[in-house]
Amino acid sequence: MKFVDEAEILVEAGKGGNGCLSFLREKFIEKGGPDGGDGGDGGSVWLVADAALNTLVDFRFQPRYRAESGEQGRGRNCTGAGGSDLEVRVPVGTSVYAVETDELMGDLVTAGQRLLVAQGGKHGLGNTRFKSSTNRAPRQTTKGKPGESRRLLLQLKVVADVGLLGMPNAGKSTLIRAVSSATPKVADYPFTTLVPNLGVVRVGDEHSFVMADIPGLIEGAAEGAGLGIRFLKHLARTRVLLHLVDIAPLDQADPAAAAQAIIKELESFSPTLAQRERWLVLNKTDLLPEEEAAAVCDDIVEKLQWQGPVFRISAVSSKGTRVLCEAIMQEIDAINSRLAEDEEYVQQQEASQQQMEFEMRESIAAAHLAWKAKKGYSGDDGDYDDDVEVEYVRD
Repeated sequence: MKFVDEAEILVEAGKGGNGCLSFLREKFIEKGGPDGGDGGDGGSVWLVADAALNTLVDFRFQPRYRAESGEQGRGRNCTGAGGSDLEVRVPVGTSVYAVETDELMGDLVTAGQRLLVAQGGKHGLGNTRFKSSTNRAPRQTTKGKPGESRRLLLQLKVVADVGLLGMPNAGKSTLIRAVSSATPKVADYPFTTLVPNLGVVRVGDEHSFVMADIPGLIEGAAEGAGLGIRFLKHLARTRVLLHLVDIAPLDQADPAAAAQAIIKELESFSPTLAQRERWLVLNKTDLLPEEEAAAVCDDIVEKLQWQGPVFRISAVSSKGTRVLCEAIMQEIDAINSRLAEDEEYVQQQEASQQQMEFEMRESIAAAHLAWKAKKGYSGDDGDYDDDVEVEYVRD
């Protein structure tokens, strides 16, 4: 299945039914009064979050959605039937933007959550409504109002507590396999991961958190190089970022320089995201003798002038992963407690999230333009990942 995390659609609510012009005509009632009924309301369009969906690919093939219109009124004061609402199901984690105004209409982050995106038109009035003591035979009616029509941009961002970022082959997929039941592809070549993978990490019997693995970043990612820019936005909803660093890269590159390149790309993509809680995880410590591994780790921390938490692990052997997961669980519990008790903190997080959304959209748009210029394309040719066939995995 192809993973698509952006799609543009057109939604059209139903038109309201017209009011009816009618007069009562029955045996022995030659000139009855007005009996024209009202029309029915037009149906509205709702987006509904569905946990069973994990890609927006269907919207590439069906980009237009229209709700039913209301029926017109009838004689004998019969009101026209209202148009049925249309429910369009989208994956959990979908952000909805109005294309014309670039306004964020809403985030669908929990299963079953609903968002009204196009209001149905109001019904027209039948001539019965205009009867009065001075107007016994009104011939006036009103037409139903047209429903709202909007062009929407849907953006899918995975919902996870912890996000992994790092260079290709840093061991992100190996880590998520080691601590959860997710089974992303693992191989000894770059860009093995082509799609975000989610895994549920269980800490004890009653505690768990969700970890997200995105494709690795390379230098220049913020300008569109590699795959990472397409998926960095999936880190927007995370609480903690784990920056994985391979301390023994096969190409003998400087691990500290590689880590600094990732930090630079993150800051270029979204300064607000770069300020999020981020831990340094030094991976593949089993590939070097113990003393040499310790020296390399200390050198990386010193060169980066790292001030936050530092963990040393071997994802392939699960060495150190339990301590890491327990620390993450404690941090997430602390964040959740603060969100429940501190209203000012909640407002700060909401403002930060809005700023981050703006920065990400600007960066993605700029990278898209840079990619098109490099390829010699002109005009609006849509997304630029059409040749990537990937599968989105949720365990």
